[in-house]
Amino acid sequence: MRFELAWTKKAHQQYAQLKTAAAQAHAAREKSGETKSSKREGLFKQVHNCLTLLRTDPRHPGLQTHEYDSLKHPYSKGEKVFEAYAQNKTPGAYRVFWCYGPVKGSLTVIAITPHP
Repeated sequence: MRFELAWTKKAHQQYAQLKTAAAQAHAAREKSGETKSSKREGLFKQVHNCLTLLRTDPRHPGLQTHEYDSLKHPYSKGEKVFEAYAQNKTPGAYRVFWCYGPVKGSLTVIAITPHP
């Protein structure tokens, strides 16, 4: 089953910031003639890949999805919030926090942040 993504305002802003930073780094890299991608480009690619996997299979083993208790579900008390790994074995590794809903067949991205 393929899920549609919904976004909280905060998560949408975080994703947009990552995307803008990656685009700026890419432009600077091309201008300077560098061939190796920057860390900002790599981070955006990893977060984007995480979101792509979430859409197709939230239980994909590479995401290491598990329940996360410190965030509240944005739509319904008592429902679960999950954490998926965008990065692993990296200091300050990025995580995507998400939940099912608001309607059947959709996932809501709550936040995209470095691991606390």
